[in-house]
Amino acid sequence: MDKDQIREVIAKRVAKELKDGDVVNLGIGLPTQVVNYLSPDVHVVLQSENGLIGMGKTPEPGEENPYYVNAGAGAVLPNAGAACFDSATSFAIIRGGHVDVSVLGALQVDENGDLANWMIPGKIVPGMGGAMDLLIGTRKVILAMEHTAKGQAKIMKKCTLPLTAKGQVNLIVTEMCVIEVNADGLLVTEIHPEFSKEDIIAATEAVLHFSENINPMDA
Repeated sequence: MDKDQIREVIAKRVAKELKDGDVVNLGIGLPTQVVNYLSPDVHVVLQSENGLIGMGKTPEPGEENPYYVNAGAGAVLPNAGAACFDSATSFAIIRGGHVDVSVLGALQVDENGDLANWMIPGKIVPGMGGAMDLLIGTRKVILAMEHTAKGQAKIMKKCTLPLTAKGQVNLIVTEMCVIEVNADGLLVTEIHPEFSKEDIIAATEAVLHFSENINPMDA
């Protein structure tokens, strides 16, 4: 798969996790693409931590409105009934437990559901931003992430980068498979038809358990 195909597979599969009535925060980068693959029969409320609730699909070229952007400064369109507000209100929504699902990217995740997604070694960064609040304040956390980075594992026995939060990840979706994070570790429940168990094990540092009834990854 090329980069665009990988991102499409992941975003499509994550979209299937979202249920009618969910309030959902889509993180910067790949997670923002999930909105483009929502089923017309599923109605979710999308919240952006920079102060917008009621986001719609990514606009086509020429349809952009400079007053509406997501947390990564990407253009978005508001749905009917959307509302804009300040950061204090936005984080009151998150910290108050009003977001059902957060979809975030990851630099590393480990067997305990610990996540590192904010500091790239050698880069100057201002801090972990809203991810820390989203991980703690959201009922379900889904990682939408490529399985490896330049051939290096991102799903680790233990994260080596600074943590954003400990033990908060519930589900990992990559181009290779779907992994549940539970008390016994990492359970692979779906595998993409282009990959084998052996491929996934070779690309993963963490110990993986495989469900007795593994389904083809539906994306």
